[in-house]
Amino acid sequence: MPTQFMERERKALENLMRREMPVIAGRMAKDHFQDNFRQGGFVNGGLQPWPKAKRLSSGRTDAAGNYGTLLSSRNHLFKSIKYIPTDYRVKISNDVVYAPIHNWGGTVAVTVTDRMRRFAWAKYLEASGKPSKSAGKKGRKKAAGKQTLNQQAQMWRGLALTKKKKLNIRIPQRQFLGESEELNEKIEKKVAEKIINILNS
Repeated sequence: MPTQFMERERKALENLMRREMPVIAGRMAKDHFQDNFRQGGFVNGGLQPWPKAKRLSSGRTDAAGNYGTLLSSRNHLFKSIKYIPTDYRVKISNDVVYAPIHNWGGTVAVTVTDRMRRFAWAKYLEASGKPSKSAGKKGRKKAAGKQTLNQQAQMWRGLALTKKKKLNIRIPQRQFLGESEELNEKIEKKVAEKIINILNS
C-alpha cells in the first residue's frame, strides 16, 4: 500500500512539473510583466522606474497625453506579451518588432523622407496647438520661429526642419521583460504550495 501511494505521488509530482507548472508560471510571468507597464518600470529587487515619455512632460492635453509610458489606446506592446508552455519549461516573449529596442534600449537609424517631414509638421502643429489646415506654408514658417514651445512641439519642429537625410534616434531602455527576483519568489512559493498539496492529499 505505501508503495502505491508513493507511486501515485510521484506521478502527480511529475505531472505538476512537466505539465501544470509551465502553464501556471507562464500566466504568472505574463501578469507580472504586464504589471510593469501599469507601474511604469521594471520590478526586479524593487521597482526600477522607466525614463518618462517626452509627451508626458510636454503639457499635451490630447488623449495620447493621458497614457503612461509605453502605453497607448491600442496597448499593442502590452497585449503582445505571451507565454508558450512546453514540457518542464515555459517561454515568455513579445514578437512586436520594436519590443527589443524598448526592452534593452539602443540607437535606431532613420531615413528622413518628405512624407516624414509632412507628418512631423502635422504633429508639431498639433502639439503646439496650431490648426494644421489653416496654417499653410507661411503659417508653418511663422510658427517655426516661435520659442515658447513645449518639449513635444520642439521635437517635431526639429524633425520637420532638419537638413539631415539620416537621423540616429536614441531609445532609452525601458525594460519590461527579463529576470525578476520578485517573480522567481512568487513562482517558487506556488511550486511549494502545489507540492505540499500533493503530499498531503
